[in-house]
Amino acid sequence: MLESFRERKAKVSQDLHLLGTLAAAVGARSLAARVESALVKKLEEDRFHLVVVGEFNHGKSTFINALLGTRALPTGVTPTTAAIHHIRFAEQPEAALVYASGERKAIPFESAREFSVGGTTVESVDYLEVGYPSPLLAERILLVDTPGVNDLSLQRSDITYSYIPRADAVLFLLDAGQILKESERVFLQEKLLKASRDKIIFIITKWDLLDSAEQQEALAYARTHLSNFVTSPVIFPVSAEYALDGRRDESGLDPLLAHLTTFLAEERGRILLDNALGEGINVTALLQRGIDARRRAVTMESAELDRRIATLENDLAGQASTIEQRRLQIREELAGIKVGARKDLERFVDETIAKLPGVIDSAKTDELKQHLPAFLEDAFRKWAEAETKEIAEQLERMAERTVALVRDDARATTDRVGEVLGSQTNKTLNVEVDTFAYDVGVVALMVGGLGFMVVNVVVGGLLAVAGPVLALMLKSRVEGEFRKRAKEVAPGVLRDTAAKIGPQIDQLIEEFGSKLDQWVVSAGEELHRQVLEVLQQSREGRNAGAVDETQALASIEEQEKQLIACRDTLETTRKGLWLAAVVEGAAA
Repeated sequence: MLESFRERKAKVSQDLHLLGTLAAAVGARSLAARVESALVKKLEEDRFHLVVVGEFNHGKSTFINALLGTRALPTGVTPTTAAIHHIRFAEQPEAALVYASGERKAIPFESAREFSVGGTTVESVDYLEVGYPSPLLAERILLVDTPGVNDLSLQRSDITYSYIPRADAVLFLLDAGQILKESERVFLQEKLLKASRDKIIFIITKWDLLDSAEQQEALAYARTHLSNFVTSPVIFPVSAEYALDGRRDESGLDPLLAHLTTFLAEERGRILLDNALGEGINVTALLQRGIDARRRAVTMESAELDRRIATLENDLAGQASTIEQRRLQIREELAGIKVGARKDLERFVDETIAKLPGVIDSAKTDELKQHLPAFLEDAFRKWAEAETKEIAEQLERMAERTVALVRDDARATTDRVGEVLGSQTNKTLNVEVDTFAYDVGVVALMVGGLGFMVVNVVVGGLLAVAGPVLALMLKSRVEGEFRKRAKEVAPGVLRDTAAKIGPQIDQLIEEFGSKLDQWVVSAGEELHRQVLEVLQQSREGRNAGAVDETQALASIEEQEKQLIACRDTLETTRKGLWLAAVVEGAAA
């Protein structure tokens, strides 16, 4: 189904592998290892993630079974009890429990059919991993089956804030008998559209239960009302039961799969390949410096080569102070961002506590237990969304300043290395923001900011921490004591939750800073390291025996031709990705 994409990906992997082989031949061992591990291997291991979302009793498990081609998963599980399922390809049916600690425990596949969160392992199990020999999964597709609930707003927060934003496509299931309930409208408007507007595919399930006239009416209703949320909504009516009973032509499944695979290959896959090609092109610029260094090394006397290697080693050691200065600046800015976030959190808690008496007094006594947790969680969510956007903007500005400084440092480094080598060409090392973005995995830096990414990460983690605290404390303390006790307990709940959230925000800021710090060290040393490796290999070859200068230079010229050809291939392929998109868009 994804044959065209697989062919393109295989071609890109092959071209990048040739680039890595060339880097190794030139003597740039670290660069060769980077190409193989960070580009080729990553590209080969990437999967498409499909997240299936739908309320309880919308036929979600039956629909997934239809995608798999058989009744592999249990159906009729009670609401809120089914675990999140990660369904991947395997040669034979298999299953495993994956715990929050990262531990993985294999279980019999038959046991997976009965597994639910209602067991004794519920609190420690993160998700159930299922392997199955399905043609769809063989396309390197991972299905994420989320628990069905009566109200999608009650879903686990990590589904909304972690799984959905990382998905390549979200399959949103609607029941043919009751299309777009109010709870589904709220979920779409307040949660799903913020994360996945461009990758939602609406599935109307149980299509076989309607007659022809009802089907036309239901489809028109869905298009009209979904258009209020999404421009030109993508809608597919599907009868999973027909597909499983051998009536596939009548099921509507094949048109859905055709659209889905095209979307994955042409939309999501194109971005994946573009990232890898862009990084490969950056590598060719660095490798050109290595070839220049090797050419200079061939014509040097041994003593002169030793002297220049020593000079570069000393210069690299001296550059440590510049790198440390950049790292210190990062640490100072991170500390300031963390202090600001803590102050904002304290101010939010104080302001919310001041509002609590009015909220508590306005609620009916028998509804207080229900309304107070909802008020507190909603308050935390709104604050977190605003705060994390601000944090993200601060982190992005810090990253941009750091990249600009490192780029300036790189120009100075290139000049010094050029002087040491006596090179006639003195091209500046290509240090770009998108290099940092690819290394760190922050794709948002390439498409307009990482604000939304940080919101997803922090808010998801925040609510995972806050939710149980709010629910459990209010359940145990408010019941039977109502208003007075609520006013006494709620401020403590807020402060206890904030005490858990603060370290979560600090951790996210630290993790981002750590990745930026690592990048600064790597980028700051990269040119020296690659040139030194090339010169040292030249010296090793010379020490091992006589070097024919004419033959060596001819070999270098051939390597440079290969590098130019490789760079041209990568650039042509990258341009072709987006040219094809323009042509396809015009045709559509």
